[in-house]
Amino acid sequence: MNYESTFNAIDDILWKEEGCSTELDYIEQTSWLLFLKYLDDLETNNEEEAILNSTGQYKRLINGEYRWTSWAAPKNDKGEIDVVNAMTGDDLINFVNLKLFPTLQKFKDNAPSANSIEYKIGEIFSGLRNKINSGYNMREIINKMDTLHFQSAEDKHEMTVLYEDKIRRMGNAGRNGGEYYTPRPLIRTIVKIVDPRIGETVYDPACGSAGFLCEAYNYMYEQKRSVADYETLQQRTFLGKEKKGLPYIIATMNMIFHGVVAPNIIRGNTLAENLSGISEKDRKNVILANPPFGGKERAEVQQNFDVRTSETAYMFMQHFIKMLKVNGRAGIVIKNTFLSNSDAAAVRRKLLEECNVHTILDLPSGVFTGAGVRTVVLFFTKGEPTKKIWYYQLNLDRNLGKTDPLSEDDLAEFVALQKTKAESENSWSIDVADLGSDCDLSVKNPNKPEIVDDRTPRDILNTLANLNADSARLIAEIEKML
Repeated sequence: MNYESTFNAIDDILWKEEGCSTELDYIEQTSWLLFLKYLDDLETNNEEEAILNSTGQYKRLINGEYRWTSWAAPKNDKGEIDVVNAMTGDDLINFVNLKLFPTLQKFKDNAPSANSIEYKIGEIFSGLRNKINSGYNMREIINKMDTLHFQSAEDKHEMTVLYEDKIRRMGNAGRNGGEYYTPRPLIRTIVKIVDPRIGETVYDPACGSAGFLCEAYNYMYEQKRSVADYETLQQRTFLGKEKKGLPYIIATMNMIFHGVVAPNIIRGNTLAENLSGISEKDRKNVILANPPFGGKERAEVQQNFDVRTSETAYMFMQHFIKMLKVNGRAGIVIKNTFLSNSDAAAVRRKLLEECNVHTILDLPSGVFTGAGVRTVVLFFTKGEPTKKIWYYQLNLDRNLGKTDPLSEDDLAEFVALQKTKAESENSWSIDVADLGSDCDLSVKNPNKPEIVDDRTPRDILNTLANLNADSARLIAEIEKML
């Protein structure tokens, strides 16, 4: 099934809508419609399984006139959309705005618990609003959306890949969009190194669109060997927190699309939580995150931390240390200035004293499209001080960008060498005992040959003169052709 052409066609229709002007609008409006179609297919599949397994009748969450096949895509005897009875124009918009959304918002009030799918449906539709003003445009979108099916594993995989691509475009759409999107090849590599196992808890306190949690779920899903393993993954493994409204909603839907039926995503400001109130039962085995940097928090939030700082990334680093269980593991993306800036020295010292920072991956510019910053990935285990750090500097023979992004193949050597902390042209180790009082962890590769330009000033001038002569000759030849 060609999901890409369908998604592109839907974007073309949304482009004609006055209320939809950015990629953020496109994914928001595509998401709620896609979610209802996905949920309808999921419930149909649950009905069929209940019949096959003789487990009784499955009770639908969304039924009657609010079911997708009733209001959006009623079918005729041929299984095609019934164009006579299907709502369109003002009738369709009025139904969506005045009946569908208010009804779905109330699911939150009647849900059995905050961890139920009913509660998540209520949360999603309480945080969204329909921006499609033309019922005729909505009818076109619904007709295209209805051609998508999510009942096979292949269909679900293709859909999630395309949905992730829409999230990527959303992440690059606005000035602050980089907070939403971390390249998935990098996330998958981080997950591979940290290696979360079934029975462990996985936490992202600044989860954005839940990329780390989705990839961790995919990785751990391959480990399941029983129904109990599956239930553990569904109910007792993942926790995400997100401050902003739209990323929170997209994170919830993204995890549902990836297979977590009722994801434990909480909306709130992680940094405003009282660190002194964190007890052992709150701590997690694994933390995977790319915390926002450069933001500002209120003075009372800053006072929540042992090391006072106005940089949000440094506050998050202290939160990570506090939230990890003893022997807990973390993979954290952070701006490379954390390694050397004087205002981060106290946080670095705290990290090195309380955790074993065993690996630092230095990433080239261009990994985060449009971000304009260099980043590193810190891998550490809580419970013992750092004695030695293994560095790997990712040196590529090309410039990364939108048309040539980072791939998992680019990181293959890092994954292979990290297992033994082997030394190479791109990797080396340092002893923490050799660090100064500022705990400067700057990336300084001692193994990369230094390229020295030993030309004299006269040699450089001659080279420039030859280049100018070549340029003049080519211009003269072009002028003869004209």
